Amino acid sequence: MRASVIAHRDYVIADIDNRIYGAFLEHLGRAIYTGIYEPDHPTADKNGMRGDVAQLVRDLNVPMVRYPGGNFVSAYNWEDGIGPKEQRPTRLDLAWHTSESNQVGIHEFADWCDTVGTDMMLAVNLGSRGLEEARNFVEYVNGPTGSYWGDLRKKNGRADPWDVKLWCLGNEMDGPWQIGHKTAEEYGRLAGETAKALRAFDKSLELIVCGSSHSNMPTYPEWERVVLEHTYESVDHISLHMYSSNHDKHTPNYLAHNVKLETYISTVASTIDYVKAKTRSKRKVTISFDEWNVWYHSHKQDRAILDGKHGWPHAPALLEDIYNFEDVLQVACCLNTFIRKSDVVKLACIAQLVNVIAPIMTEPGGAAWKQTTYYPFYFASLFGRGRALNLLVSSPVYESSLAGEVPYLDVSGVENEAEGTLTFFLVNRSGDEQLEVDLSLQGYADAGVVDHQIMVHEDLNAVNSAANPDNVRPQQGSGAKAEGGSLTVSLPPHSYQMVRLSVAKG
Repeated sequence: MRASVIAHRDYVIADIDNRIYGAFLEHLGRAIYTGIYEPDHPTADKNGMRGDVAQLVRDLNVPMVRYPGGNFVSAYNWEDGIGPKEQRPTRLDLAWHTSESNQVGIHEFADWCDTVGTDMMLAVNLGSRGLEEARNFVEYVNGPTGSYWGDLRKKNGRADPWDVKLWCLGNEMDGPWQIGHKTAEEYGRLAGETAKALRAFDKSLELIVCGSSHSNMPTYPEWERVVLEHTYESVDHISLHMYSSNHDKHTPNYLAHNVKLETYISTVASTIDYVKAKTRSKRKVTISFDEWNVWYHSHKQDRAILDGKHGWPHAPALLEDIYNFEDVLQVACCLNTFIRKSDVVKLACIAQLVNVIAPIMTEPGGAAWKQTTYYPFYFASLFGRGRALNLLVSSPVYESSLAGEVPYLDVSGVENEAEGTLTFFLVNRSGDEQLEVDLSLQGYADAGVVDHQIMVHEDLNAVNSAANPDNVRPQQGSGAKAEGGSLTVSLPPHSYQMVRLSVAKG
């Protein structure tokens, strides 16, 4: 099969906000405890944080991490995680039917973020709590000393404010599973008033209001319209969530999920435009896609804990999907979608970062390793920064019951003008045929291949493990050629590739 792509330096979608390569950590399963925090681990620092995990996170260059939830936040008392550790209460977490020791709270998380070089994206509880607790949390984190909350923060070891800019106004409030679930009218009114109070404290905050938990919700996209009509003038982003699954073991449908993702984003973008017009606003609300990933491998094994059959365990193994090579292709396609929709998607968080549906796994007391999906996220985060190009793609297609016609080639292109590079991320969805790609470079000169990485495996079900951490990993490619104003590259069946070029403007 053959596909053609035109990349023109003047055909640009948008400048990519680096924060689309964000991540998420929730007090869920082993994400925190024996994930990032394990005081007895051989690599633990003075704060009890695992050094091996911290290094793997640093390598990803994650710009921000969302915390502390997730469903967890909708019944969370942030005050439980401050002050002397020996005085912190153990609480029962209703979201995941586990117990929470509160040995990690805002101070410990903030110190960890400093260690790995990332910013905090914090969520307030608008489920079981409300405006007053949200205001107090923001003042504790960002307020000056000389005030009650600032002085309490100083007493607990931190005099200077953290100056956190990103604040989520609750989590998935459209979901009946959520503690404190609300209708769109109820939530929109509460979120609007909370946003107004937080703006009175600091107009520079970036506030994120809850959109639909996924595009199959019966209230979608009416939820977005109602909530935005209450909040449009006081928030900056609306959050969306989506997880991909392959329960039917049908790879062509599975690899079409990002087409559904793209439609989801476009629909909400249209709803934003509608509310903007209706409210006669001059502001532009954008999308925070702050939960996305593959999630289905662990569903059966999680059921007993979630049903309460094991009581209230602390930090049990939950949502520990072991990702295979097929998931590499899916994650790569999702990342391509965020690049192509970078005009409206300004924040995104892979959910989650460690152990819980995560690219990084750990053994308590033992090794940390990269899951298969670590690599496409790594390449996009490091090299997908710059301007997203509006590529003209002509590719053979196949018919999917999930998304209709789906091109075999999924591709995105990013120009980094400061570095003089052009990077393409390519996926061949076909499991049978090699895809020959001819990519015309228009407006660029002196193109040369500086890096070519390929991921391909004979077994779609191949995984990495502590015993075999390099079973699925990228290899140096050799077949990409840039000459005569074009790039040619061959994509084997079911493969992912990154090709980086040095370019000059022609």
